[in-house]
Amino acid sequence: MADGPVAELLLRRLEASDGGLDSAELAAELGMEHQAVVGAVKSLQALGEVIEAELRSTKRWELTAEGEEIAREGSHEARVFRSIPPEGLAQSELMRLPSGKVGFSKAMSNKWIRVDKSAADGPRVFRVVDSMEDEVQRRLQLVQGGQAEKLGEKERSELRKRKLLAEVTLKTYWVSKGSAFSTSISKQETELSPEMISSGSWRDRPFKPYNFLAHGVLPDSGHLHPLLKVRSQFRQIFLEMGFTEMPTDNFIESSFWNFDALFQPQQHPARDQHDTFFLRDPAEALQLPMDYVQRVKRTHSQGGYGSQGYKYTWKLDEARKNLLRTHTTSASARALYRLAQKKPFTPVKYFSIDRVFRNETLDATHLAEFHQIEGVVADHGLTLGHLMGVLREFFTKLGITQLRFKPAYNPYTEPSMEVFSYHQGLKKWVEVGNSGVFRPEMLLPMGLPENVSVIAWGLSLERPTMIKYGINNIRDLVGHKVDVPHVKCKDQEPQPLGESKEHQRWEENCKEEAGGGPASASCQLTVLEGKSGLYFSSLDSSIDILQKRAQELIENINESRQKDHALMTNFRNSLKTKVSDLTEKLEERIYQIYNDHNKIIQEKLQEFTQKMAKISHLETELKQVCHSVETVYKDLCLQPESLRLRRGPDHSRGKSPPRPSDSQPPDVFVSSVAETTSQATASEEQTHRDGEC
Repeated sequence: MADGPVAELLLRRLEASDGGLDSAELAAELGMEHQAVVGAVKSLQALGEVIEAELRSTKRWELTAEGEEIAREGSHEARVFRSIPPEGLAQSELMRLPSGKVGFSKAMSNKWIRVDKSAADGPRVFRVVDSMEDEVQRRLQLVQGGQAEKLGEKERSELRKRKLLAEVTLKTYWVSKGSAFSTSISKQETELSPEMISSGSWRDRPFKPYNFLAHGVLPDSGHLHPLLKVRSQFRQIFLEMGFTEMPTDNFIESSFWNFDALFQPQQHPARDQHDTFFLRDPAEALQLPMDYVQRVKRTHSQGGYGSQGYKYTWKLDEARKNLLRTHTTSASARALYRLAQKKPFTPVKYFSIDRVFRNETLDATHLAEFHQIEGVVADHGLTLGHLMGVLREFFTKLGITQLRFKPAYNPYTEPSMEVFSYHQGLKKWVEVGNSGVFRPEMLLPMGLPENVSVIAWGLSLERPTMIKYGINNIRDLVGHKVDVPHVKCKDQEPQPLGESKEHQRWEENCKEEAGGGPASASCQLTVLEGKSGLYFSSLDSSIDILQKRAQELIENINESRQKDHALMTNFRNSLKTKVSDLTEKLEERIYQIYNDHNKIIQEKLQEFTQKMAKISHLETELKQVCHSVETVYKDLCLQPESLRLRRGPDHSRGKSPPRPSDSQPPDVFVSSVAETTSQATASEEQTHRDGEC
């Protein structure tokens, strides 16, 4: 059904109603999709004040696709229970059923079934109870019938964990009559044509009002990268402070200008390949100012100008090595050398902003290629206090006021300082630059006067940009991971209202008139009476736009919070479901292990009982044999003396027959005891062999 017929039905129903209509109830009555009614509501809203629509949000419980299936056919555990016949079912066959895996663990937890692993054909599953009640199906049918409130929170949570139930937010409209309500829909005109003007029909036709707050389509254009914006701001600040830009068009530099001219020894760790990119071709610089080179060599190896030097053998081959410059201080050294050749000396302020290269480990705040801001001031009697003042003024103009200075060591500056700024994103103090006063061992070989001091500093361009725009990772600022919409957003930052050109001109006019008393009052009256309405109308328009943008921002934040809350809720539910499944599997495994070990223990106990019975039987036989031996021995000992004397002496050995008092028993006793002992030994060995088996 199109929006037109639906809108007409909506208007007729609304005319017949007393207060208003709910869009969801109307869709149910008309037997159509709710979205079709919503489309009709919005189309009527566009006609003006024909209707009034209030957006309402309600939460309700709905079954998932799996929940609807279970509400029809029963839960997985109930299906598993019904599929088991009285004689049982092989566990492997049960697991192949559609509901086998899920239903088996749930049925085991409900103690509806058991597993017998002693069967010859493998583990078999049997019923434990004769019948069961499918509570899961009953609860889902309650929700399906609109009676979800009858379920407890714990029951709903269990169904949600099994992904059978979901809480959804239903957005509906409460529609009521507007001030211009009418059941007849007339199309509003969007254009005024010459025919309407000539015929005069425009007087009777409704026109759609213009939306002056609607945003037009922005033209495609380029956008400045945040790094370039901050670079131009730095450059503008330097120019405002009276600095002159140095030429820095040589990325490739010789080790002499990069290290030696700065009084940095040739054994310094920074000259190692771990920190510097050396060139393979061309490997060496061809032209160097040899007179200046000799003075630098003498200062390094022998000292001079009040210094002892480094006392090592300085090598020209090491100074000729080409490299990618590690700092723009090499450009400062060249500029100071050119300044020293000009007589007489004149104070200067130089700056440069360009790229440098270092062989460093990449992390959140370091790259192998980055920008360095170099500032140099040469004048008579400069001190560390002048340097700190210049740095504070410089960063204040940039908008960074939280600064700290820490003593440091540099080969070519003394004293030296590191500059730190507080990073709101990282929540810590981040180094943003290095500074100091150039040493005499660097300046005097150039030819500068002895009473001239040079303060200098080198600042990173990337880190102040990160602080300004709240970027935590430098790889999000430079490289292939740069967020292009973020760059566009940063390029379109609105200019504060107080800094607009119109506002400045208005303030200047008022200031010019302020000296004349009546003229000043006239200016104020002009403002109060609204004669400068253009300014205030633009101000009101700006305030309205800001309020609208603030409202949109609040709505976006609330929507993001709702999405985050929903994601976290889903994550918690899925985590609880996984933990529950793992717990059930663990319980099942423990139950299986218990049954296996119980069976083994019963078998061992039965074997032990049988062996104990054999031992008891042998003990009884041994007692009987001992009793027989004792009886025979007594009978022999109680024979008449005449019978014993009749045998006579043992002539072969010269011994008399044994008497009853002799300790040596008769032959019959010995043979009987030997036989009994042999039987007992054989029985004990047989018992030992059975035990080993």
